[in-house]
Amino acid sequence: MSGATVTAGAVQVVGGIALAPLLPGLVQHWKARLQGRRGPTPLQPYRELRRLWGKSAVTIEGTTAVYRLAPALAAASIGVAILIVPVAARAPDWGVGHDALALAGVLALARFAVAVAAWDVANGFALMGASRDLSISVFVEATLVLALAVAALVTGTTALPEVIAGTAGAGVWSQPALALGAIAFALVVVAETGRQPVDNPDTHLELTMIHEGPLLEYAGRDLAYLQWAAAARHWLVLVIAAQVFLPHPHGVWWQLALLPVTLAALCGALALAETLVAKMRILLVPRLLAVGAFAALLGIAAWLAASP
Repeated sequence: MSGATVTAGAVQVVGGIALAPLLPGLVQHWKARLQGRRGPTPLQPYRELRRLWGKSAVTIEGTTAVYRLAPALAAASIGVAILIVPVAARAPDWGVGHDALALAGVLALARFAVAVAAWDVANGFALMGASRDLSISVFVEATLVLALAVAALVTGTTALPEVIAGTAGAGVWSQPALALGAIAFALVVVAETGRQPVDNPDTHLELTMIHEGPLLEYAGRDLAYLQWAAAARHWLVLVIAAQVFLPHPHGVWWQLALLPVTLAALCGALALAETLVAKMRILLVPRLLAVGAFAALLGIAAWLAASP
């Protein structure tokens, strides 16, 4: 195993587990600055996780093992997803592969675990948030698969390390297919991270919550698991955006060196988007995601039309 592969594997695991909470912290910090507020420090998510980890979990009367196991299952699913998503064109074999379609399935499993727990609790607001999340996820997952399909067609594989290598350089961007896939994946990033206009991460009104709604009945370490899983989703989708759907160099060392800069820029873009765009009505979100799916389909058609 080469030094580049070992380094990429270390960045993949350490970044996905330890550095993931920094990304939503950066978004919230820069969003506050853009709005003329001091805002929280980028390290605020770590403080919240430390506080929650020091508290005991709660037990809701009438719930089953589903409620108790859901946070661990969601966190474990996201942990597997971290092992699937490489940070460069080389990655160690962690025993779970690097298939893009497997990633979509693992992310869906984490969402399903939280939704089932909301049904087990039977809290009205939690059920409302879970039903909204599942309704949106139908369109999010379809758009995600179509965007990844564009990258798979361009590179001829669904293995993410090969996809990163195949989309490197400027030559592949001469065709419009990958750019159209990037438009679709940008909407996936907004939806998966629970950002405006899909969801408002700052809301505390139960009637408007989507991603936060199913978490209302959790506390302590269980809530820490779920909040870490939400932060790790930022890491996963932003790494894919940086290393697949944005131009990046061929060399593995260059990819690793530029990754922090690209991730910071993407966090700034999310903060800017949240500052400029208001939350849309829940019934309009599928239409927005349909635009992304249509862009991905155009990318697939453009690639097939240009292929000999």
